[in-house]
Amino acid sequence: MSDSVKCPKCKSATMAKVSFQGVEVERCPQCNGIWFDLLEQEDLKKKKGSESVDVGARKAKPTSQGQKLDCPKCHTRMSPTHDARQPHIVFEKCSVCYGVFFDPGEFTDLKKTTLKEFVRDLCS
Repeated sequence: MSDSVKCPKCKSATMAKVSFQGVEVERCPQCNGIWFDLLEQEDLKKKKGSESVDVGARKAKPTSQGQKLDCPKCHTRMSPTHDARQPHIVFEKCSVCYGVFFDPGEFTDLKKTTLKEFVRDLCS
């Protein structure tokens, strides 16, 4: 299998490798979407300042709808998945290799906790 990963959204764009404190992800140079292999988003989420890999965050328009995309690694149809803590965030997840694709801004949003979410987590 080739090391190059094609963007599941743009289809033809080869994603660039981006590293932050030892965690390497792939980012599309066209749409700025981010591909995370198994658990990379969880590792990166814990690192302060890691939202810097989400370069398209400022221009992002939040959407609560998933997309029909194929996994760039194993080519399986991915499923739109709502984040359990922040259900307004919808990303695409592969049920075979467990990689995930975030549109620009979704990873940055995932790292932020609103007051409502903080209170809900505190009470549960």
